[in-house]
Amino acid sequence: MRAAAHLSALGVEILACNVRRRCGEIDLIGREGDTVLFIEVRKRSSHHFGGAAASITARKQGRIVAAAQAWLGGRMLPCRFDAVLIDGSEGTIVWLRDAFRCEAR
Repeated sequence: MRAAAHLSALGVEILACNVRRRCGEIDLIGREGDTVLFIEVRKRSSHHFGGAAASITARKQGRIVAAAQAWLGGRMLPCRFDAVLIDGSEGTIVWLRDAFRCEAR
């Protein structure tokens, strides 16, 4: 996966790819220092409908958070929700750290 290779080159340790839980899926799980990264990878060939970042809706964020909580299994670890965006026909990669936050419910 191109996004995983890109993050690895920037020092992120990739722990898992395409992690599926009943409540959702996480594209990549990585570690940067002592922080666990839950990473959504989005690719859009056109900005016509807002590009890759706009495609991470509140509903999608909720499913990622639920899957992350299931993966953590109650462990209290520092974590962050990032996104890797691949936009346009040129395939430019942007790593968006802290793309969204887990809201307490």
